[in-house]
Amino acid sequence: MLLAMKIKAAITAAVLASPIALTVAPVAHPVDSAIIEIAAKPFQYRLAGDFSRDGKPAPAPLREALLAASIKIMNRQVTAGEYARCADDGRCPKIPQASAMAERPMVGVSWRDATAYAEWMTNKTGVLHRLPTDEEWVFAAGQKVRDEALPVVDPVDPAQAWIARYEAEANRARPGALDPQPVGAFGRNENGLLDVGGNIWEWTNSCFLRMTLEPTGAARVTNTNCGVRVVQGAHRTYMTDFIRDPRTGGCAAGVPPANLGFRLVVEDKNWPALQRMIVATFRPG
Repeated sequence: MLLAMKIKAAITAAVLASPIALTVAPVAHPVDSAIIEIAAKPFQYRLAGDFSRDGKPAPAPLREALLAASIKIMNRQVTAGEYARCADDGRCPKIPQASAMAERPMVGVSWRDATAYAEWMTNKTGVLHRLPTDEEWVFAAGQKVRDEALPVVDPVDPAQAWIARYEAEANRARPGALDPQPVGAFGRNENGLLDVGGNIWEWTNSCFLRMTLEPTGAARVTNTNCGVRVVQGAHRTYMTDFIRDPRTGGCAAGVPPANLGFRLVVEDKNWPALQRMIVATFRPG
């Protein structure tokens, strides 16, 4: 009996001294970027979409808006290395760019790819991750937002209106570099977000809308197209949700973005999307 107890104690000591027993692998969060919380406050928001008044094209209204609550958002865009982990898990489509320049922002992703990553993050962390709405993106972008209303042209030839809008966007200043740059290359805004309005445009969850402006100034939605989403960056544009490379087509209006990437919003509770949408006090315009 005594011999058996000594053998058992020796085995136990050996196991406890083993590197395998003593080594505990840390559980790394898939995204190690900081989450910035921005308190809700009034801001200027120009509605996204196409607008008409009395059957004629009209400029998008500029409104006073207020988010329903504070917003928690990544201070930078999702990197290629982070996206690759989702692909390795079989939850995101494999995209070649995800294996190169792992610490640089992930580009060449569609809205569908970005949404798959957000769902993976939600399952991985138990905390809701999602793309921001256009309103939330504009609020978080702060002074980096370029509020440039496109010209309203109503000639007999619709092509002239398209050309006028194209030229207006083509004349906008654009970042010189086309390839994804190191995180922080385009600076930090007043809310602590990096690279807002740089050479990467970011997907939002907002659908493309057509709206009619009533005499009261209210905007009435006449058509909703969720196959096209609002994309934000150096300027706002609209992209078909499966497009990864905007230079191959899919841009609803104007000059295509240089790159498509994304950053995510984090929610403490899995609220329905409508509870996180804008609460706005509209000023007729």
